[in-house]
Amino acid sequence: MLSISFGKLSNVVLFVAAIGYTCASSAHDAGATMDPNGTVAGFTGFALVTCTNSGSIPTSFLEASITDTSLPQDNLLVNLQIIHIGNNFNHAISTTDPISGDAEPSPSVRVAGGNGNYLLLVNKTAAGARSFTVSYHCKAADGVTHTDTDILVYQFE
Repeated sequence: MLSISFGKLSNVVLFVAAIGYTCASSAHDAGATMDPNGTVAGFTGFALVTCTNSGSIPTSFLEASITDTSLPQDNLLVNLQIIHIGNNFNHAISTTDPISGDAEPSPSVRVAGGNGNYLLLVNKTAAGARSFTVSYHCKAADGVTHTDTDILVYQFE
């Protein structure tokens, strides 16, 4: 039982450390390994991304993609979902890295919920360890200007 708890804790620590490192840089990329033992088909990561004004420039949308950085494996893909509830705009969207382990990202998706909180979920299609990177950006209406972005991981198991 202790090794399971330690394993979950170490995964969360690695994911949070990756996010903390990337939040300090100009890009917003975070990565980790889902299900390092390869036994949990329903492995899910859940984070809250908060988008706010950058000075006087408000956020228009959150844009994100996911990249499978593992070795190729048939029928094992990584997925990303963005969910926004609030500001009179409730919407969800998802994307999947269509080729396992090719190191190319999924198509980018965006949810235009303005300033506020967005749920970011990552999961995979079957049992097996999958390393991944998520690229996420709060952006202004011009589609270029990055607005302030914070992330907090709630679950990685």
